[in-house]
Amino acid sequence: MLASSDKRRRLRVIIPAYPAFNIYSGIARRTTALGPVCVASAVNEMAGWDVEVIDENNLRRHGPRSDSGGADHEFLQRQRPADVVGLYGGLTSTIPRLYEIARFYKGKGVPTVGGGQHFVDENIGEALSSGIDYVVIGEGEQTIRELLETLEGKGRLSAVKGIAYLKEGAVVCTAPREPLTDFDKLPLPDFSLVRYAKIKLYPVERIRGCGMSCEFCTVKSRPRHAEAERLLEHISFLVETRGARRFFIVDDLFGQHRDGTIAFCTMLRDYQRRIRKRLSVTVQIRLDKARDAELLSAMRQAGIGTVAIGFESPIEEELKAMHKLVRAEDMLSLTKIYHKSGFMVHGMFIFGYPMAEGVVFRMGAAERVKRFKRFIRKARLDTVQVLLPVPLPGTGLRRRLEGQGRVYPGSDVGWEYYDGNFPLFEPDEPMTAEQMQHSGKNIMGKFYRFRYMFMVVLNIFSFPALVFFLHNLKSGWSRWYRPWRNYLMRFGGWVTMRKWSSEFRKDDFSQKLRRAKEHVGGHYARESATGP
Repeated sequence: MLASSDKRRRLRVIIPAYPAFNIYSGIARRTTALGPVCVASAVNEMAGWDVEVIDENNLRRHGPRSDSGGADHEFLQRQRPADVVGLYGGLTSTIPRLYEIARFYKGKGVPTVGGGQHFVDENIGEALSSGIDYVVIGEGEQTIRELLETLEGKGRLSAVKGIAYLKEGAVVCTAPREPLTDFDKLPLPDFSLVRYAKIKLYPVERIRGCGMSCEFCTVKSRPRHAEAERLLEHISFLVETRGARRFFIVDDLFGQHRDGTIAFCTMLRDYQRRIRKRLSVTVQIRLDKARDAELLSAMRQAGIGTVAIGFESPIEEELKAMHKLVRAEDMLSLTKIYHKSGFMVHGMFIFGYPMAEGVVFRMGAAERVKRFKRFIRKARLDTVQVLLPVPLPGTGLRRRLEGQGRVYPGSDVGWEYYDGNFPLFEPDEPMTAEQMQHSGKNIMGKFYRFRYMFMVVLNIFSFPALVFFLHNLKSGWSRWYRPWRNYLMRFGGWVTMRKWSSEFRKDDFSQKLRRAKEHVGGHYARESATGP
């Protein structure tokens, strides 16, 4: 409980730093996570409370940094003492840092609250023994308000739905909280609460949840949507108060609520015409939405320029194992439709996905790499991201691999490696863990190369050729800009990969992997020998 006081109280919400430089580090310096901002905005409306969000990956406006990385919390607590600290556990790879921060504040006598996708059933006990006093299960906007009121002595802890805590050494989980459905009751996310950050790309949302059943994904709840007017209100507010121009709609699948999505696109188109400014919008969308011509037309008119598509794999057997509802043979034709409609296409892939139990499928690393490269080349993707399968807590993939004894133990390969860049389980034969990791880098290395620096320069010199398109400047600009932008992105990707490789060489993951394989290998070999 909080000590009685007439002073205003402060909630500090912290987004922990990534454990090391990775492919997300660059974009993290220009954006922030939406969930913590939503929670902070809900508390900001409470009488007597001040709120701030500290994003350790984005401290570009005079943020106090510690020598070991992340923010200097000793300095923050001296300058602006927090009465309660919230910790964002949305990314499993940041959990070790999250626990480090939690133990620091708990040592100062500050109550700590953790929330996010990592904190599913099997991890709640771990969290409560690692410096977290209270775990919020599920969405946090309503739960955090009730929990803070209870800590002020205004209610019973057991009456707060959707939390877990320790009582006499035992884990207590209260009644589950129903997912939010009326988003109009919530304040618009207030990015001014994020201290020290320079935000160029603003995350916004309209739909929470996902109707798909991908085995590797943690998002399983029924889709729930806000009205189109609410999302437009948020975007227009950010444009007019913060000068925002670039947006990422974080909905897991843009277009799940089709009529509302088209209505939003129409509103956004009209808004841009009224203010005479063009906004840059990126969305995540299903590949098969290419068949919906009306939706694609509305998206283009709204200024949506880039679509991020989870292709996952060009190998049919892997798609079936993932429970992806798309056929490999349809992928190229559907991608072509997105290109013809004028979209930049960012392709997201998972390399080396393990087959479902009982499925007989053998393919070596070299052949898999060949198929991925061939598909990426034929699809003419603008940018790509190739990650390794991550058996995240709470997913069907983790349950399956743990049941087979294939997941490398946390004592060898900890949560900090759960970012998609490291092998975390014994792969299907004949591929080895080392081959799986090298193959992902091989595919990305073929796409992002140093030579594109020269292409960027050459493309700049070709800019005067736009004079031949004076009759149709829009078409001429598109023909010039797309390759220039892609060359720039591919050179930038090479720089990122080079830096990641440098950081990897400083780490002792190779030794940890050898130990992990020794622990898992014998058991899995016996299981495989007696299996189907």
